[in-house]
Amino acid sequence: MADNADIATELMERRLAAALASRRQTTAHLVVIETECEDCGAEIPAARRQAAPWATTCIECQGLRERKQRHVR
Repeated sequence: MADNADIATELMERRLAAALASRRQTTAHLVVIETECEDCGAEIPAARRQAAPWATTCIECQGLRERKQRHVR
């Protein structure tokens, strides 16, 4: 017979598995869609897309964004 701790552990494992499955689908979707930089329109290099699938800008434009943010604060 399972106690409360076993039931809670099983529930947490199910929720974690569902969250990870959902995240994998979202990441795979981003890799396919985001091949061009939002700012300049140039192609985001494959190495950057592989290293950071969530990236929506090329390295140069991302650097510009970060430098601008430093000056705003």
